[in-house]
Amino acid sequence: MRELRAGVWHWHAPHPEWEPGHGWDEIVSSYAIDDGERLLVFDPLALPAELEELAGEREAAIVLTSPWHVRDAAVLAERLGAALYVPSPDEGVDGLHYLPGDRLPVGVETFPGMEPNEAAVWVEGCRAVVLGDAVIDRGGGLELPSDWFESKSVEQIRADLRPLLDLPVELVLPTHGEPTDKAALARALA
Repeated sequence: MRELRAGVWHWHAPHPEWEPGHGWDEIVSSYAIDDGERLLVFDPLALPAELEELAGEREAAIVLTSPWHVRDAAVLAERLGAALYVPSPDEGVDGLHYLPGDRLPVGVETFPGMEPNEAAVWVEGCRAVVLGDAVIDRGGGLELPSDWFESKSVEQIRADLRPLLDLPVELVLPTHGEPTDKAALARALA
């Protein structure tokens, strides 16, 4: 685990369902953001003990960018007594369902991603965007993985995500790849 800046953490873990040929790396990223009162955890897998301890001192909430990123989230939400926010529609993951485009009561705004139940999340307090699967890094910089898109075109996904570039983004936090900056996101959405 590393602290990217005060109150913003990033860590890696191997995805438990990964198999060779999936088109993404076995190692995936998770993030936590602490504003002093609330700890937001995004797409968690193997939450570090230090953050679990901090969650006990804060109002904790878990935000998924997609229901298939449930990973350790359901068990973790129960253990921490944390709210679990999951994009709808999805019957497979219990939690507080939201639609991409909603503003959540935990202080984040969501943007549509590559599927109706996948989102990018804007965390205004730390000027960070957490990306689900619509924008990833396979080792060559951020890209739109068009081979993953089923219900939307590349042009539609770009149009849905371009409003992020109008925000004062400082950190871009992909769940597949390393943290980066707004310039990298702008290149991916060009």
